[in-house]
Amino acid sequence: MKFKKVLLGLCLFVSAISFSQEIKKEVLFTIDGNPYYTDEFVRVYKKNLDLVKDDSQKDLDNYLNLFIGYKLKVNKANKMGLQDNRKYQAELRSYRAQLAKNYLTDTKVTKELTDEAYARAQKEVKASHILINVDENAMPADTLKAYNKIADIRKKALAGEDFGKLAQQYSQDPSAKENKGDLGYFSVFRMVYPFESGAYNTPVGQISKIVRSRFGYHIIKVTDIRDNRGDVSVAHIMIMKPKKETPEDAAKAKSTIDDIYKKLKQGEDFTALAKQFSQDKASANIGGKLNRFSSGELSSTVFEDQAFALQNPGDISQPFETQYGWHIVKLLEKHKIKPLEEIQTEFEARIRKDERSKLIESSLTANLKKKYPLTKDAKVYAKAVKALNDKIYGQIWQLPADIDTYNQTVLTINNDKKYSAKDFLTYVNQQQKAGLIVKPLSKQADLLFEDFTNEKLNAYYNDNLETEFPEFGMVMNEYRDGLLLFDLMEKEIWEKAKNDTLGLENYYKVNIAKYQWKDRVDAEIYSSTKEDIIKKARKYLKKGKDAAYIKEELNKDGKIEVLEKTGVFEKDNEAMPKLEKWKTGVSDIVKEGDYYYVIKTNKVIPAGPKTLEESKGRVINDYQQELESTWVSDLEKEFSVKVNRDVFERVKKQLNL
Repeated sequence: MKFKKVLLGLCLFVSAISFSQEIKKEVLFTIDGNPYYTDEFVRVYKKNLDLVKDDSQKDLDNYLNLFIGYKLKVNKANKMGLQDNRKYQAELRSYRAQLAKNYLTDTKVTKELTDEAYARAQKEVKASHILINVDENAMPADTLKAYNKIADIRKKALAGEDFGKLAQQYSQDPSAKENKGDLGYFSVFRMVYPFESGAYNTPVGQISKIVRSRFGYHIIKVTDIRDNRGDVSVAHIMIMKPKKETPEDAAKAKSTIDDIYKKLKQGEDFTALAKQFSQDKASANIGGKLNRFSSGELSSTVFEDQAFALQNPGDISQPFETQYGWHIVKLLEKHKIKPLEEIQTEFEARIRKDERSKLIESSLTANLKKKYPLTKDAKVYAKAVKALNDKIYGQIWQLPADIDTYNQTVLTINNDKKYSAKDFLTYVNQQQKAGLIVKPLSKQADLLFEDFTNEKLNAYYNDNLETEFPEFGMVMNEYRDGLLLFDLMEKEIWEKAKNDTLGLENYYKVNIAKYQWKDRVDAEIYSSTKEDIIKKARKYLKKGKDAAYIKEELNKDGKIEVLEKTGVFEKDNEAMPKLEKWKTGVSDIVKEGDYYYVIKTNKVIPAGPKTLEESKGRVINDYQQELESTWVSDLEKEFSVKVNRDVFERVKKQLNL
């Protein structure tokens, strides 16, 4: 519901503001003995001061009443158990998770990675590589074997052997057989982070140190670095190569693309020709338009180079050939790299999605380990490890039958949160499904316990954000109360006002004086900027012609000369032309501003009450306010409210009000 988002969004917006004035924290009032303090009252008052339009709400005495009323409603919601509603709890959890993202990161490391990525984005690297595959969690013997192999290949390359031939001979990247390891040009975020770093940190003409990525070991040869060409948007017309290409077929394809190019040079429309002739089914029906791309994103460097070579929007390339067929490219737009402040959010989001995020997580975890004391019980841990066996490698290990006896504490965080050996073994049972390969078993257990500790440590930090960051706690409390209040109002007021037909009708009858029509007319209003047109319209009206006839006669050759609207209008409606006297029949011509008007009045309707149906929206709104005002009075009787007047007077003096 949009209104709900606006209501809660307003609450959150104001909660983000801080104030320098310190107010002594004292109990301002109680509701059924529950205290509410001066600091919250002053903070909320100041945050909302510029948002309220009613000056009466800026008065502290009136605002105190509003604040107490707000807290009464929250107490009522809790009393009704609305806080236990699953939908409410799910929405609250969802919002907290979203808000917590800003706290569950190392901002210093994030900034360093963002700055690094933006600096790299200014350049494009042309490189080749050789890959020796090895799994991230491979056995030490397999890892060493792969490392020695890549180290030997690197020695050959450093000794002057041809890098491309070495890639063809040794690289386990399947494409190396054809491309000799050549990756073309690429920029930031195009490769996995360790590989990207290896490429950007290697000077032109040199071979990198050995780089480890999740795919295995690489060596990289950098052959060129150039300024980033940015992104480009183009459209193309394509004639595909036949599957079984004969000289005749090749000649026909070339002849077709040449004929299309001649048509373009003669001034024919690119979009129309693309729709008619392009054999790229994915883009032909939209005039050949392709998604925006940067260097290294397409599988054809020839196509990329032709596209980036075009200088001005509308420029068209000569026909050129790629491995896929013949193309003509039209430049639509060139996109330069934006300033960092404009794309910082985008870069941070991309960093959170790639391997850089592991650096941020590791840094945060390292800081948390310094912040919170961790205690591992060695004896309890040893007992837990004895319950493990090699079946975890086959994902068939099961929790011990006497798992409930593993209830001794194995991990303590901050002398506060405790986790048992049972918790750890349950974690192992879940993790084995991911495929565990580290041996011996004792080392795998140590790695699992380290991951278990890190996960629980981060969870502890997350669970205590309200304590660690008071502003986070304040935002969550306001959101929690706002969400409860919305559910309460919907249940007790808004839905009741809509569905209580008898109460709504009685309220309408008692307050019918508020729902009155002014003098109205049932009329047809014709307008035009041309006096001669409106004269003709008046002439047709005098002859009894209807609106359809008039518009058909006066709006010709695609030109709209006269507009007409029909309905019941209040005489003083600002959209209505002004007449000295309203009467049935066709009026004289009236000029107001740049428009001429003629009005055919079918009926003059005197002022009178609106029906309930005609005023229902306003009646429901007024009835809701009536219900709410009486409801708050009832809440004041249901709950015991005690205001500390001396404290309130001190608050007023501190605020100089």
